[in-house]
Amino acid sequence: MPRRIFKRYMPHPDRIKDNQSLRFLGGLIHDPNLWHLNRHSVARAMAVGLFWAMIPMPMQMLASAALAIPLRANLPIAIGLVWLTNPITMPPVFYCTYKLGTWLMDTPALVMPDELSMAWVTAELAVLWKPLYLGSLVAGLALAALGYFGTMLYWRWWVRRSWLKRQNDRQQRSS
Repeated sequence: MPRRIFKRYMPHPDRIKDNQSLRFLGGLIHDPNLWHLNRHSVARAMAVGLFWAMIPMPMQMLASAALAIPLRANLPIAIGLVWLTNPITMPPVFYCTYKLGTWLMDTPALVMPDELSMAWVTAELAVLWKPLYLGSLVAGLALAALGYFGTMLYWRWWVRRSWLKRQNDRQQRSS
């Protein structure tokens, strides 16, 4: 079952609950539904984590946790998926979301200078942010939907496959 795959890589809930940096959440993280591994909680976590991974902002993990708690999504999966956009993957991912945003807004993309500097970025930020956030929002929503429905379909397929396999094993033993 997919549950075994997720359990193998997830930290123990007690270890996360005792984390000093999460104390501000109080009793909210003690809800057992945030730690269950079932089709619905994992699918919701995939949607939440993939959405926030595409949004260029600081503290994406907190935003993911803040949304996962009321949606009763699996908290470790929702927070862990945010790391898809890490310091190594951020430049190509956000460049692609910027290009998507410029395409959606039907505006020309800025030409990158030969030497990228903070002065250039701050000077062009007024023009960059709109297509970047539009593209990030669209990509985040699309990935969230794909992650949610993909997880639901995969989970059902896995359960059906396991059920048919058990049924075939029973028939072979009885004959």
